[in-house]
This record gives sequence, structure tokens and C-alpha cells, in this order.
Amino acid sequence: MKADALRGHLDALLLATLDGRELHGYAIIEALQLRSGGALDLPTGTVYPALRRLERAGYVRSEWTTVSGRQRRTYQLTSAGRKALSAERAAWREFTTAIEGVLGSGPWPAKA
Repeated sequence: MKADALRGHLDALLLATLDGRELHGYAIIEALQLRSGGALDLPTGTVYPALRRLERAGYVRSEWTTVSGRQRRTYQLTSAGRKALSAERAAWREFTTAIEGVLGSGPWPAKA
């Protein structure tokens, strides 16, 4: 997938990946890969700065945990993050409907 196609959507993708779960950074990367059928293979240098930006915005909170003797920073949505995700999902539905109207193979609607 082209990097340009993700521009402006990374925050929404990260928020959606964290919806209802608490994950550490690498698990977020793996979940994005799995849920996208392998199309999204984002480097840590893209994901971690975005997570920090989302945390500064108040959409995500993090804490250090120990898993199998290793320290990992885990992330989860805040209530503001859940609201932002809801808004992102609504905007995405509106966007995809508009784009499908143009790029889709159906007939053009009649003029009003």
C-alpha cells in the first residue's frame, strides 16, 4: 500500500486498533498487519511517534507493565479517544461513500 494513501488516516487506524483493548506497541503493529490482510506493515518509526502524539492529545494513555519479565509500554483509549474514534469512523463512512460514487462502476445518478 502506498504511504500517501495512509496520510491523514494513521491516527484513526491506531485508535481503531486500540478500541476495546490494551496493547503494547509491537502488538499494535501486528494487529494492523493482521486486520489489513498484510497490507499495512508500518515501521516502528511511524507508529511510536503517532502513539506519543495521540497520548499528548489525550486520546490514548499508556503505562509500563511487565510481561514475561520484560518491561513494555501498553496503550489504551481514553474516553476522549473513544469519541475521536467515533468521529473518525463517521468521517470515513462519509468519505468512502463520496469516493465510491465517483470511482465505483455503477451508473451516474440522473440530474435533479
